[in-house]
Amino acid sequence: MRILGIDPGTNITGYGVIEKHRNGLTEILHGEIRVPRDQLLSERLVRIYDGLMEVVKKSNPDRVALEDIFYGKNVKSLIKQGHARGVILLAASHSGLPVYEYSPLEIKQAVVGYGRAEKSQVQQMVKVILGMPVVPTADAADALAVAICHSNFGKTGAI
Repeated sequence: MRILGIDPGTNITGYGVIEKHRNGLTEILHGEIRVPRDQLLSERLVRIYDGLMEVVKKSNPDRVALEDIFYGKNVKSLIKQGHARGVILLAASHSGLPVYEYSPLEIKQAVVGYGRAEKSQVQQMVKVILGMPVVPTADAADALAVAICHSNFGKTGAI
């Protein structure tokens, strides 16, 4: 099973693709879709969509795991993140991929064993779990952590 994990954002959207097999997990592809802050929101959303469609084309995942909105942010940030999530859902739908979502608490619990872990702890554990030679960037690590979480929990109800 191949899982595309996504950490949504309108400035940086992290992505990470892993493959689950009998012997464990393998990292296939990871990175960030970076969009200039000075672009119009509509232009940023197009770039996120196009970037994700390219990732799907390159990696051929079976499903998408997405980080749920973090409610501690301010309202403007939540709305912008909601726009990014909408574009991600559209890209997954156009690709025929089911989408599963996980809370930040569930993701950190699955990867670090502690729901309030720091970003650096998530990055280190992702590196260890996937046997990566270097620590991935924060947003790519978060996306890989979402994929790892889905490989562990495997929710059955797609959104």
